[in-house]
Amino acid sequence: MADSLRVLLVGNGGREHAIAWKLLQSPRIAHIYVVPGNGGTATLSPEKVTNVSSVKDTDFAGLVSFAKENKVNFLIPGPEAPLVAGIVDFFASNAGEGIKAFGPSGAAARMEGSKTFSKDFMKRHNIPTAAYENFSSFDAAKNYLDSINHNVVIKASGLAAGKGVIIPQTKDEAHAALKDIMLDKEFGTAGDEVVIEEFLEGDELSILSFSDGHTIKSLPPAQDHKRIFDGDKGPNTGGMGTYAPTRIAPRDVLDRIDKEILQPTIDGMRNEGFTFKGVLFTGLMMTKQGPKVLEYNVRFGDPETQSLLALMESDLAKVMVACADGRLKDVDVKVSDKSAATVVVAAGGYPGSYAKGTPMTLDATPADIVLFHAGTSFSNNTVATSGGRVIASTATAPTLEEAVSKAYQGVKCIHFEGMQYRKDIAGRALKK
Repeated sequence: MADSLRVLLVGNGGREHAIAWKLLQSPRIAHIYVVPGNGGTATLSPEKVTNVSSVKDTDFAGLVSFAKENKVNFLIPGPEAPLVAGIVDFFASNAGEGIKAFGPSGAAARMEGSKTFSKDFMKRHNIPTAAYENFSSFDAAKNYLDSINHNVVIKASGLAAGKGVIIPQTKDEAHAALKDIMLDKEFGTAGDEVVIEEFLEGDELSILSFSDGHTIKSLPPAQDHKRIFDGDKGPNTGGMGTYAPTRIAPRDVLDRIDKEILQPTIDGMRNEGFTFKGVLFTGLMMTKQGPKVLEYNVRFGDPETQSLLALMESDLAKVMVACADGRLKDVDVKVSDKSAATVVVAAGGYPGSYAKGTPMTLDATPADIVLFHAGTSFSNNTVATSGGRVIASTATAPTLEEAVSKAYQGVKCIHFEGMQYRKDIAGRALKK
């Protein structure tokens, strides 16, 4: 591949803004087309980044035509839905030799697309995870719930935008959740099949690992805050803030995770015939018995990406191309020894119904603070809200305390009616 990269980046979230922001630091980037992009990508670097609304991110044939017309030579799908739908395979079959991709095949993306598939994979490869059963029959799932005494987590098997996981506190709540998912279709067809697994106690951890199908190189461990309100109260969201690195995973634990979980996962996928290229996001629980896998995602997490790419010192474009080419072992993934924190600012009412189109004003941010747009739009020189998780403030600093403090300084630069955010990002870590 020529040194000059013309990138097609698919997605419109905070993750895609962060990826575009980081890619622009590479001398290899000639142009980035973001489909459809958001208010942040629209204002990044007009001469090098273009938002594209003329083709839908679900129209793979249209994307291939656009890529050929604009001499694109590198595809980066951001969210899970196009990956699970097979965008990488479609480009491989229809775009010709000139376009490489950073991301897994549709077969490898089943690790996120089907929780039953990924749990069965873990069982086959002896990867530590919670005890579980899969059900596609409501009556069978109901009978199983009645037969057990331990606390459970109930998961819709398919894609539910990060929200298809319910943690009931009582047996009655568990039955109600099962009915919501399987009979009332709260998450649509994602709930045709459910996984009922034991509730694991401990601290959660997210590890994002670059892979070319053989080698893995991980970014520092991050911790997300999924619930909408302070103190981890209220319903689950796509994520209200992150920090990295976490203090709950010292080097010996990370080595154990590499040896017992990450490498066996990548090797197992290759040996089963669906080699994984891209970034594998492994959600873990640190239990008394050691780290166990909660779930796999087959793409960068949002908002983990904002914190982690702010810490990454290596050239992201170079790392992504090395993954696509199968030579990750030859490339360094260097990370700053600083800490990073990200605070997500959401629309009032999220994760329930919320207003869109609310005008926003953004003040200039101090050094080491970046505002990553997610649910925003940009037209007539005006930024407005267009989603539930609207924008995030990411900061880096020598200590976690300073990074968190700076991230909240960044939040003060954001102004729109009804905005809400958590005041306790990294709170548990700072207490310890």
